[in-house]
Amino acid sequence: MQYRQRKKAILLLEDGTVFHGFSAGKLGYATGELCFNTGMTGYQEVFTDPSYFGQLMITTNAHIGNYGVKKNEVESSEIRIAGLICKNLNPNFSRAAGDGNVNDYFINNDKVIITDVDTRAVVRHIRDKGAMNAIISNDETNLDALKNILDKVPSMQGLELSSKVSTKDAYYFGNEQSTYKVAVLDLGIKTNILRCLAERDCYLKIFPISTSYNELNSWDPDGFFLSNGPGDPSVMTDVINTTKELTNDGKPVFGICLGHQILALSEGVSTYKMHNGHRGINHPVRNVLTGKSEVTSQNHGFSINHEDVKNNPNIEITHINLNDDTVEGISLKHKNCFSVQYHPESSPGPYDSRYLFDEFVERMMKYKKNG
Repeated sequence: MQYRQRKKAILLLEDGTVFHGFSAGKLGYATGELCFNTGMTGYQEVFTDPSYFGQLMITTNAHIGNYGVKKNEVESSEIRIAGLICKNLNPNFSRAAGDGNVNDYFINNDKVIITDVDTRAVVRHIRDKGAMNAIISNDETNLDALKNILDKVPSMQGLELSSKVSTKDAYYFGNEQSTYKVAVLDLGIKTNILRCLAERDCYLKIFPISTSYNELNSWDPDGFFLSNGPGDPSVMTDVINTTKELTNDGKPVFGICLGHQILALSEGVSTYKMHNGHRGINHPVRNVLTGKSEVTSQNHGFSINHEDVKNNPNIEITHINLNDDTVEGISLKHKNCFSVQYHPESSPGPYDSRYLFDEFVERMMKYKKNG
């Protein structure tokens, strides 16, 4: 048996707390806001989700990499997390259909990993103290040097990140002969959202974040979609103003995650930074309209203000989080618009909420029929 010596690595939090581990992935360092995902599966979909851009991912599942990676199990073209913090990283994988291992995958994407960290202790720490910035390094281990780098990392609050992951050029997805045309405003969209719409007889044109209402509408779509994405929604003034024009158009508007927050902001509802956010694939949500509960996939660090929504006569709360009573879905009473905070497309996660895509299609069908 051949043994190899592993290089030590460090995780330094902005409050000065230090955790030790070993190096994997690319040699170097990575900075970002710490967050944790509680999902037991679907790590590759999580790594490639653009909503995680600018964040260091802690996986609470003790074993990562057991089934390797596969080329088509991605939500974007590359790894979007800033770096990975895990307990055990499997250098091999057991799935015959796998295309490679996680370590090589991160090296090829120029991403840093720190392994053999007491992830339970890290999660307990930020669960109590709240989300904070951190740096992981498997090269430089001088704490003073790392602290100087970390001090320059901006807070997630007030940070606009969607423009860094949005498409630069418009592109199409689905069958051109489909019944419905949907104009998608890309704020950092997951590929499975496009799949879910295309499977429901929709032809999509995905537009860059800076696209105006006039340009979106010039394609003559049957509905508009506001995607998920990273960063603080409150600073996205141009997108909020564009959304105000979209919602006044009369055509159906559907928003997911960041798109949900943008829709709320366009109606005068404020947003706030959460203590830790919701990230995982087993978050319980109640549909207020039906009384039924759903197990949902979630990934967000900001939320819309519950009191603002309750005091707005034009907004109806449609979904509530059963863990902390945060608003998970809204519908505009005076406009053809609705949104949810969670991810009905899952990937990874349960399929309980896929009916929301059906509702969007039904709204477009009614609009085409009645105008």
